[in-house]
Amino acid sequence: MHHRYQVYIRRFLIAAFLTLLLSPAIFYGWLCVLRPFRANRQQTLFTGIVYQLRAISKPRPVTIHIVTVDLTAPGIKPLVTPGMPISSGRKTNARTTSEFLREFKLQLAVNASYFHHFYEKTPWDYYPHSGDPSYPLGEVISNGYHYSKPESNRAVVCFSKNNLAHIFASGKCPLNTVQGVAGQEMLVANGKAVISQIRENKPYPRVAAAINREGNKLWLIVVDGKQPFYSEGLTLTELAKAAIDLGADAALNMDGGGSATLVIGKPNGAKVLNAPIHTKLPMRERPVGNHLGFYALPASIKTSTSK
Repeated sequence: MHHRYQVYIRRFLIAAFLTLLLSPAIFYGWLCVLRPFRANRQQTLFTGIVYQLRAISKPRPVTIHIVTVDLTAPGIKPLVTPGMPISSGRKTNARTTSEFLREFKLQLAVNASYFHHFYEKTPWDYYPHSGDPSYPLGEVISNGYHYSKPESNRAVVCFSKNNLAHIFASGKCPLNTVQGVAGQEMLVANGKAVISQIRENKPYPRVAAAINREGNKLWLIVVDGKQPFYSEGLTLTELAKAAIDLGADAALNMDGGGSATLVIGKPNGAKVLNAPIHTKLPMRERPVGNHLGFYALPASIKTSTSK
């Protein structure tokens, strides 16, 4: 009887050890299951906002999320993350994109500017966490309040009082700008790729903002990456081509990498539409310096799926 008890204990300890050993792989596998299914589809999310997923296999697996925003549609209104008072000593509080969307009761949100300070060492050792001081780079305007200065090497997308959008390579918005947020290099100008601006050109998670010539249509392009066999990302040259193929007259590169996140509002909160990867964990959102969001009216949702 005593021998049988020892056998049971030994088996239990072995099982517990193997479970502990395999738990990181099991957890990572579960996160991979949560990623959006790779199948081409298109869906009307809200009045004036249409979402499209494109699953590409060549020259590498890539999952691309495209949101088309009709800036003339009823109820459409942009919002850039509001800045902090000058006395606070910070430009913004870092937030995940979902936190930004929920806090301001938006219907759509995406990460926006590059920012500092930032580091990522382990799943528990990174900066910033939500609520930490953050400093977006380049010009940022929220509700007419300028809280970050223009930088000539950081192109900016600007929204005027009449809701039209413009992208300026100079990095500075006009005086009548209500919302404005900087990215980095220009990808497209006058309908053509700005090859001279593209220096770093490896496959990577990406975010781009693009507009048509009239400035009444905006595309947000979010590319998943750093996830072998699911999505390895696009080069900046490929990202520029994707914007041109949509009909963009101008486009700029926004913060990418683990920051790339696209979120929509749901009755029960927020839903992440892409597969962000923060601290090498799929579906984990990164707290970032600021965001670009949209208010929109409800619409009847129709979905189409193709192979």
